[in-house]
Amino acid sequence: MAVTQASGAKLFLEFGLLLLGLGVLARVAHRIGISPIPLYLLAGLFFGQGGVVGIPASNGFVHAMSELGVVVLLLLLGLEYSARELLSGARGTAHSAIVDVVANATPGVVVALVMGWGLKGAMVLAGVTFISSSSVVSQLLGDLGWRAHPEVPKVVGLLVVEDLLMAPYLPVLTVLLAGASLVKGLISVGVAMVIVAVVVAVSYRGSRVVQRSLNSRDQVSLLLIVLGAAAAAAGLAEAAGFSAAVAAFLVGLLLTGEIAEVARHRLDPIRDVLAAVFFAYFGLNTDPSKIPGVLLPAAILTVVTLGTKALVAWSLPGTDRMGRLRAATLLGARGEFSIVIAGIAAASGALPPRFEALAVAYVLATAILAPLLARLVQHLGRSTALVSAS
Repeated sequence: MAVTQASGAKLFLEFGLLLLGLGVLARVAHRIGISPIPLYLLAGLFFGQGGVVGIPASNGFVHAMSELGVVVLLLLLGLEYSARELLSGARGTAHSAIVDVVANATPGVVVALVMGWGLKGAMVLAGVTFISSSSVVSQLLGDLGWRAHPEVPKVVGLLVVEDLLMAPYLPVLTVLLAGASLVKGLISVGVAMVIVAVVVAVSYRGSRVVQRSLNSRDQVSLLLIVLGAAAAAAGLAEAAGFSAAVAAFLVGLLLTGEIAEVARHRLDPIRDVLAAVFFAYFGLNTDPSKIPGVLLPAAILTVVTLGTKALVAWSLPGTDRMGRLRAATLLGARGEFSIVIAGIAAASGALPPRFEALAVAYVLATAILAPLLARLVQHLGRSTALVSAS
């Protein structure tokens, strides 16, 4: 009993100190006007094994909380959009989306092959370099007051398409990393695609059964049911070899209208807390001694993919020069979903520790540089406006 009490006391102390530290970092990030994601990752590197402090990342409770963080992140993503919005966004930015996929996945594929990580590494790193950070974009739009600019709906539409592409990508990635046979892999991917198609179709037409079974006015029960359904779906998906993250996304996609809005509002703070734990835990599991060896490829990827996102911004229709510059800086940052993808690969054990180090270094670089470039563009825009006025 004494041993159990001592273990419980240590668990609560470690977890409490972790949350306190992450809270301080979030406050610092808010003060200096950047996303807290890089600071969470740096904290994990600092305190983890191989770091300055050397806290082991074997705490089962913290690991479970970080996994739940991924589930809630994807659940909120599904709640953010209806199937109608996803399909409408896909049609509105189809040309730019094609440029986005080709231009930003290709550098990841090339670097992975050069590093000797094969098809699996190429598939994973392509996803890491492709998808922009919705959370960083959202923060920048609020901090810089850019929401009213005409290019913003196009940027948001492109982000929606990127998020939609995660639905087929993650199941395929999970099967590939698991090393399934060709036949079993094709069956798993086929089943995943059918499930995604059915859920999108149900969401598009509107599920009266789902809407009637939930009451937006009873917010506590709604919160418990939605979060419980996402966690249960994620567990069943894991057991079936399907992506837990995609399962949570599909649960969110089924909910629309007032129910989705209420659930999203109630779950936002929970998502922020658990996501912070997830990023810190990923940093804890990354050996910082591996980072110096991947700084060159991380730097190359950063420069190239900031450029390729600028290329995507230039392909947005009906956007002037300053609008394209703003869009380029908004799309440049990688963040939560790049780390989610890297986390799935890390959990599979299919790639070496150097891959995790590269993913961390790359996300850190883009998540720091893109906001700085955004502020530079804002200053340039103000200077241009003053010159034009004079």
